[in-house]
Amino acid sequence: MVPKARSNRPGARGATRDTGQRILDSAERLVQQRGFNAFSYADIAGELGVTKASLHYHFPGKGELGEALITRYAERFARALEEIESNGGDAAAKLTEYANLYAGALRGQRMCLCGMLAAEYQTLPEPVRSAVVAFFDHNEDWLESVLDKGRRDNTLAFVGSPRDTARMIIGGLEGAMLVARPYGDLARFQSAATTLVASLATKRERGDWMKSAALNPTRPTRSRPRRQPTT
Repeated sequence: MVPKARSNRPGARGATRDTGQRILDSAERLVQQRGFNAFSYADIAGELGVTKASLHYHFPGKGELGEALITRYAERFARALEEIESNGGDAAAKLTEYANLYAGALRGQRMCLCGMLAAEYQTLPEPVRSAVVAFFDHNEDWLESVLDKGRRDNTLAFVGSPRDTARMIIGGLEGAMLVARPYGDLARFQSAATTLVASLATKRERGDWMKSAALNPTRPTRSRPRRQPTT
């Protein structure tokens, strides 16, 4: 978000941008760990050692803060999806990399930002609601494309349309994160996600894939090195 006013002092603009990013970093962690309605500007101000007036300077209200959070998160997630595409591999490998994005968040004792916001959807400001829906729509679009290609090249087999299956994958991964959280057990999520992806592979592909593509949030499923995105 562009500040309401700009200073002509040397370094002021950089400092302002840095403070804005620190605010977003703190707010993102709080949402992923507590939820949107469970934190206040006072929590962020206390954590960062800044005044609440400084927070309002960057983000006049919590709605603006929430919208900026999702925009940044969605852009980061979109870059991760582009990187998965650039890594190549078949559809099952892409789905595994996709699931690893969720595993990486859970490993950091966090939940998917938009998954947490979706749980509070009815109480969110309208701009935040729209941004949450847009995030899931983009993910469904990407998964639909991967699933369609996998069906056409006979590496994936599933009942129903690619769009419906994309929705099942997102719902399955978000739900697996939620259930694994109280157990504090990443392996619980990994097992559920691996089984979900394996259930979509054709019988011909499933055996070899299960041996080589187990979910691991710290390494890629392809040989090409890839930095693990932060979700």
